[in-house]
Amino acid sequence: MTSSERPARLGKDEVERRRRAAELLGDLFPDTTSDETAEGWGEKESSSRDDDYLRDVPPHHG
Repeated sequence: MTSSERPARLGKDEVERRRRAAELLGDLFPDTTSDETAEGWGEKESSSRDDDYLRDVPPHHG
């Protein structure tokens, strides 16, 4: 829908419906998704630099 196709004003019923929906549903999308975290990529939180080094070694150096 382009801006010229949108109604200029929302009706009172539509405004109330959207307000109720926002109140009931809240924010549907999280601030951070699982693929933005290390756990989302299958990595575990390391406690030492040695763990980081061993994790980052290329497979052909294994």
